[in-house]
Amino acid sequence: MTAQHAASRRQPDRAAFLQRKFAGSSYQLVAMAVLVGAGAGLAAVAFRWLITAATLFFSGTGDYSAVQGDRAHPWLPWLGGLFVVLAPVAGGLLYGPLVQRFAPEARGHGVPEVMYAVSQHGGRIKGRVAVVKALASAVCIGSGGSVGREGPIVQIGSALGSWLAQAVRLPESRVRALVACGAAGGIAATFNAPIAGVFFALELLLGDFAAGAFGPVVLASVTASIIGRAFLGNAAFLQLPGFNISSAAEYPLFILLGLLSAVTGIGFTRILYKVEDLCDWGWRGPDWLRPVAGGLLLGVLLLVLPQMYGVGYPVLQTGVAGGYAVGFLALLLVGKILATSLTIGIGGSGGVFAPSLFIGAMLGAAFGEVAGFLNPALHGQVGAFALVGMGAVFAGAARASITAVIIMFELTGEYSIILPLMLAIVVASGVSKVLSRDTIYTLKLRRRGIDLERHPGTEVLRGTLVGSIMVTGLQPLPKDMSVAEGARRLLADGRLALPVTDQQGQLAGVVTVHSLSEILSNDEDQDRLLLSDIAEMPATVLPTASLESVLDTVLESSTSAGVPVTDDTGILRGWLDQAAVLRILSVPGAGGSRPPGT
Repeated sequence: MTAQHAASRRQPDRAAFLQRKFAGSSYQLVAMAVLVGAGAGLAAVAFRWLITAATLFFSGTGDYSAVQGDRAHPWLPWLGGLFVVLAPVAGGLLYGPLVQRFAPEARGHGVPEVMYAVSQHGGRIKGRVAVVKALASAVCIGSGGSVGREGPIVQIGSALGSWLAQAVRLPESRVRALVACGAAGGIAATFNAPIAGVFFALELLLGDFAAGAFGPVVLASVTASIIGRAFLGNAAFLQLPGFNISSAAEYPLFILLGLLSAVTGIGFTRILYKVEDLCDWGWRGPDWLRPVAGGLLLGVLLLVLPQMYGVGYPVLQTGVAGGYAVGFLALLLVGKILATSLTIGIGGSGGVFAPSLFIGAMLGAAFGEVAGFLNPALHGQVGAFALVGMGAVFAGAARASITAVIIMFELTGEYSIILPLMLAIVVASGVSKVLSRDTIYTLKLRRRGIDLERHPGTEVLRGTLVGSIMVTGLQPLPKDMSVAEGARRLLADGRLALPVTDQQGQLAGVVTVHSLSEILSNDEDQDRLLLSDIAEMPATVLPTASLESVLDTVLESSTSAGVPVTDDTGILRGWLDQAAVLRILSVPGAGGSRPPGT
């Protein structure tokens, strides 16, 4: 056999080796994260253009909410401003059948569907959802739907990431990661907010800031942001004048604004779904026709309050700049809640993030106007209160504190209000959690019987008491035993850790193989040291507690072997190790059925 022939024989082997090496490796995930980010960035640019084209088609202007004076459509001048009543009807006639026929999950505000796919279906999303969502949301917003574009772009980017991950047969963990990459890329490119895109995906979709997901999501967000800036520019998304906080005495006012924002965010959530229920109750026709009939109601609202047409960012900017009186700010706030709720309720497609910013801006601006009236020293600070209100209402509705802070900073480029913004957002999130179990995203799923916090083993853990599975035959070590003797006992029992008690059975701590090894290798007076001198007091659990309530304690135990079980007085009753929990989860119906000590 010649050397040339041998080399040719080795080529396929080397190719197979490289394929095995890089398939499923971190290199593959990095490459795919960049690819998903690029795709999400291009999709975001195309989606923005689609919205602009649809708005121009249905209203004859680039943004109808900003039009002053003659509001007639240039193609239908004889209708005057009445054309706005028909625009949502015509839009519904287009996107209603499209959604019903090809992707019913594209209806609504999008983010809950992605959360559900990530939590319950391993991140699997149909690829056609991206196309249907883009077209339906663009038509809905362009024809007057009072919704935002962040929900659609999250669903579009996520569907792209999921489709690509499934196409190359990646495991579920990496499908979820690429779904988050798509969502982050979409947010980053749409709003020129790469950092906010990362935290939106990690905080809201994955609920996890682990390093394994963080790197790919950052890469996708950066890639998408570069593409978005290349096509859409690098300016801050909202062009606003500079603001400042003149006195520390203003901070209590921001706390109060945070409280009001929490109530407003929860109110927005409740009204949104109440209106949806009302639409469900009142409509008896086919689903595809519902946006058409409901569009007539939305059109009447837009005729009365045209500032509600579409996303409404020009109106938001005017409100933040102090361009409206208090009464009109209140009208815009209520109008946006009703317009967005009606758009979603009739089967429209669009996000609730932009409406929550709009509502928060009107609330904050009105609050600032009143504060300036009561205290002339605060006159001219309307913008600061409006910006804080924007982030706080979103935090009150979505309870995503980190995302709310970062996205407000990136959307406005204003660092001067970061302290009051953080304060108000934390207050709004905390109050919202006390007042409401769900967020504006999770409530949609819970109404369908889906609990994102409930996993397959939750019911078993909830119905199993610690006392029913704890080990009771464990012999504790006396606290007056020497370290050397304790080490011999630990080795004889073959355990990683053992509890230490006094003569009455009171827990004095826990010793581990690791701690004893350090003492025996470093301390020359090991025979004089007692176990009570080195025992560490770990977290303990009660026998009457459910496994669900102590699961985190067991999994995070410092000993890695489990936790001691004590009664209310501190007397040792048993030991709960991680293996016992695993047995419960791995055997269907085993919860609570095992006798003590097994």
